[in-house]
Amino acid sequence: MGLPPELCEVQVEIEAYARQYGLDFFETRFEVVDYKQMNKVAAYTGFPSRYPHWGFGMDYLRMAKSYAYGLHRIYEMVINNDPSYAYLLASNKLVDQKLVMAHVYGHVDFFKNNLWFAQTNRKMVDEVANHGTRLRRYIERHGYEPVERFLDVCLSIDNLIDLHALGIRRRPDSYRHTVEEDQGRPRPARRLPSKPYMDSYINPRDFLQAQQQKLEDEEDRKRHVPESPERDVMLFLLEHAPLADWQRDVLAIVREEAYYFAPQGQTKILNEGWASYWHSTIMTQKALRPEELIDYAEHHAGTMATSPGRLNPYKLGLELLRDIEERWDRGCFGKEWEECDSQEARQKWDRHLGLGREKLFEVRRIYNDIGFIDTFLTPEFARRHKLFSYKYNPITREYVIDSREFEDIKRQLLFSMTNFGQPIIVVQDANHGNRGELLLRHQHEGVDLHVGWARETLDNLYTLWSRPVHVETVIDDEPKRLSYDGKKRTEKRL
Repeated sequence: MGLPPELCEVQVEIEAYARQYGLDFFETRFEVVDYKQMNKVAAYTGFPSRYPHWGFGMDYLRMAKSYAYGLHRIYEMVINNDPSYAYLLASNKLVDQKLVMAHVYGHVDFFKNNLWFAQTNRKMVDEVANHGTRLRRYIERHGYEPVERFLDVCLSIDNLIDLHALGIRRRPDSYRHTVEEDQGRPRPARRLPSKPYMDSYINPRDFLQAQQQKLEDEEDRKRHVPESPERDVMLFLLEHAPLADWQRDVLAIVREEAYYFAPQGQTKILNEGWASYWHSTIMTQKALRPEELIDYAEHHAGTMATSPGRLNPYKLGLELLRDIEERWDRGCFGKEWEECDSQEARQKWDRHLGLGREKLFEVRRIYNDIGFIDTFLTPEFARRHKLFSYKYNPITREYVIDSREFEDIKRQLLFSMTNFGQPIIVVQDANHGNRGELLLRHQHEGVDLHVGWARETLDNLYTLWSRPVHVETVIDDEPKRLSYDGKKRTEKRL
């Protein structure tokens, strides 16, 4: 349903304030929905026209029960699209709708201008509807259960993509070949020019044979599939797995949507912090009426609340952005600032530069969460906000404080954000043992694979590859290879 007249006026007001502050966003269309419709939209990750799958139904039931017991309440949903679509909860108070609209405009400005979203499909609403139509067509042709089972397999590996593929060219240009290479013949070893009577000395037979062998070995290396470890496992399977046309299309759909949603996971803290910064700025400086103050403060405080042992991306993002603004307004950056070791001088430091807001827009444009935390998290900020690293104590079965040292805190934060805290898996060899078997390698970074999940993933990879699959990893400081051949699972020490 569209917006009632009262909310139309609020939208015009909030949009005008957002533009006055310099926000640059796509056309934003708001729709008012009840809590059941909101839970449905959220279960489909903002796209009600997505393909049918039991997982969306489970998410809907979980959110419906959580809402019924008062454990959560979704105030808004917004989609990275041009035009952008946002959903407002009908039961919200007017002040809440103001806050949510200001928050949404912050998100849409971020979607439009952040570099990590630059390559995303800005017509994803239409594309997702197209995906749903194609999946339903395959269900009509092949039956619901076969399509759903295959979709389950594809969704189980939707994290095996290369998050940086859009910005980094990892593959060499494999399309430039000489005529000899195209015909499968290695080029001959290069002979030095010589007179006939000197040829045996200038071009010794043993040397030429050795050079020819090197060229043939190089050709063999080029024929290795993949030539170098392939980070995008889903793409490799699309190109090489023995799939039916409809299966390849389903895998391509899951992969495309995984890449669309990836930047949202990469920028969760900065994105939510940016939207929270602008809703608090617009509300407290422009849109808030005196009689709305208490309701606004309650809602804002609830959004920023931090539970013990859990990271609130809204709170961390907002506070770090405010810290950046203050530091750049006062000039607390650069060589002179870094070399100042007087705590008293640092506290009184103020160059009256007023560069804070300009710096915030630069941060919004360039960074993802890893760069944001790595560049701007400071020891002073960590102490002021009582940040610490923690670990699980198996004896008490509780998470306890592990360290208050800044480097430990920062390391744990960055580690949890790298690849969303998930293992990095690459395709090592598609012809392992010269038997057409698929060998994957886990880039071990100090955290072991969850063996149960790894084995189930191997089962699903076998469904796609139709040949035995393996993954090499480290378990309890010991190199091992987990395998599945379609009948049994094995574990081998390397």
